[in-house]
Amino acid sequence: MTNLELLTVGRISIDLYCGQLGAGWHDASVFTKAVGGSPTNVAIAAARLGRRSAVFTKVGADPFGEVALVELGEFGVDVGFVGVLEDSVTPLAFAVLDPPEDPQLLFRREPPAPDLQLHPDEVDDDTVREVPVLWISAGSLSQEPSRSTVRKMLRTRARQRYTILDLDYRPSFWGSRQEAAETIGAAIDHATIAVGNREECDVALGTADPHEAAHRLLERGVELAIVKLGADGVLLADASGTQTVAPAPIEVLCGLGAGDAFGGALCHALLLHWSPARAVAFANAAGGIVASRLLCSQAMPYEPEVLALLGDREVA
Repeated sequence: MTNLELLTVGRISIDLYCGQLGAGWHDASVFTKAVGGSPTNVAIAAARLGRRSAVFTKVGADPFGEVALVELGEFGVDVGFVGVLEDSVTPLAFAVLDPPEDPQLLFRREPPAPDLQLHPDEVDDDTVREVPVLWISAGSLSQEPSRSTVRKMLRTRARQRYTILDLDYRPSFWGSRQEAAETIGAAIDHATIAVGNREECDVALGTADPHEAAHRLLERGVELAIVKLGADGVLLADASGTQTVAPAPIEVLCGLGAGDAFGGALCHALLLHWSPARAVAFANAAGGIVASRLLCSQAMPYEPEVLALLGDREVA
């Protein structure tokens, strides 16, 4: 683990996608499986770009847990922090592409969800302190014991660069929106980079206005605030000011996984010490490529593909 570059924390699942564009739940008939879960996909995306990544999570002691471990290894993700929880079931996430740009998701997470049974002694403090990039998914704060474990990791990390909080909000994971607002909002004080869309900013910060959300993040001590604007691109803000990065010129086939590709590519760019603008432009292009493809983990792009899409639009 001494050469680890990225550690992500949070959920894992087996995703089951219906490839029939526009088919709803009644008409969906054929599903394709793949390992997934946002922080898991971030680790996969970074590995596809050549980074040494790992994910801290757990799977169930079932065939789907075995599938997840095998697929992570095939993608080049280190599974040293992936546990197996006996007497539990690996979560499933079903998706229909209706509409394709904003697919419908249905989570099947039988308690106890293994990826929320994370304990402090399962990841060593030296790794938490020394890994160059720590990516925390806000979903990992939704329940105990994972909540306390992640809070301890953030305290141990002591807000060193790069500590990234993905404001990732799934309503079904939380007891209430207010609980999510208080918990995710408190975690912001431990992050150096925060990433979220308008709704996630509204939950964590009390505003869906991108510029106001970015301003509030910077006021809380975040060094780089990134607000995803969907078809309008990405707003980024730091001490030098704000700017908007235009979306990649692609035709959306499936919106699933684009944000995860963005995350993995952002980590890759940060490790290369690119400017925030260039890093976000690269990440945005990676997300665009995945949005133009079916599935998530298998769709993660390689670096030459991203650079080719950026072309003359690459930001210095």
